[in-house]
Amino acid sequence: MMKIDTLADRKVPKIELFSSTHWEDYELLDTGNGLKLERFGAYNFVRPEHQAVWKPALPAKAWEKAAAVFQPTSDESGGKWQFNRQIEPEWKMRYTDLSFMARTSNSRHLGVFPEQATHWDWIRERVVAGRHPVNILNLFGYTGMASLSAVKAGANVTHLDASKKTVQYAKENQRLSGLEGKPVRWIIDDAVKFVMREARRGVHYDGIILDPPKFGRGPKGEVWEFFKMLPFLLQEIKPLLSVRPLFLVITAYAIRASALSLHYSVQEMMHGINGTLTSGELVLTEKSAGRILSMAITSRWSSP
Repeated sequence: MMKIDTLADRKVPKIELFSSTHWEDYELLDTGNGLKLERFGAYNFVRPEHQAVWKPALPAKAWEKAAAVFQPTSDESGGKWQFNRQIEPEWKMRYTDLSFMARTSNSRHLGVFPEQATHWDWIRERVVAGRHPVNILNLFGYTGMASLSAVKAGANVTHLDASKKTVQYAKENQRLSGLEGKPVRWIIDDAVKFVMREARRGVHYDGIILDPPKFGRGPKGEVWEFFKMLPFLLQEIKPLLSVRPLFLVITAYAIRASALSLHYSVQEMMHGINGTLTSGELVLTEKSAGRILSMAITSRWSSP
């Protein structure tokens, strides 16, 4: 009799949900009708959230108290803020022992991705558990919270982003966190070109953090397209790994793919290196009804 192949017969990756319980200055208050109501410090904001196809749990008056609402245009990343009351142009927030500035901008983003906090905790744990000195590379580093978490744990960090303005924000967050003088190398460059140069120089890193955009441009107009460039980037990154690497973590937003896409890509990259690979989704849990909102997909590889 022919045996029917089932998922139970195969070694199927376990998809996990990753979240942090340490936030005090941020809350996902409610979701619904394609929107999310969030608290960033002293201010509440309403931002689009296409996954929230259900109805809000809180009454309309709770949403109407938001300081600002982001109104998107037909362009996926475009739009503008509608302010219901005057707020500070920027304000200080904290996550555990790190500080940073939040601010509205021309996009829907506010200077930090709260769901990433679970990575900050994990990176810190991996650095503390590693051999010292530990050298970390953070590509597409944004405003620097992952970099500062690694530095706080004792690592030497190379932080790269294509935006000069964003790197300035990251430097400001370093100062606010009391980490001036700590070993952070700030780089404004195209990620792929930088990685290729580092490989030619024979530079090695014990941990690598990747948070590539769906689409982006380098400082000289270099084009980044996720599905085209990610396989090549991972191939170029592998020679940068030290003899006994500590970790690699990759996160992806707003792409039509599951966590399995990242899982198998990282599995292929790390083939032959002993370690554990876990993949899943970065999530936030709303305060109102306890519904879990998926924000991004991710894969984490770590040494034994």
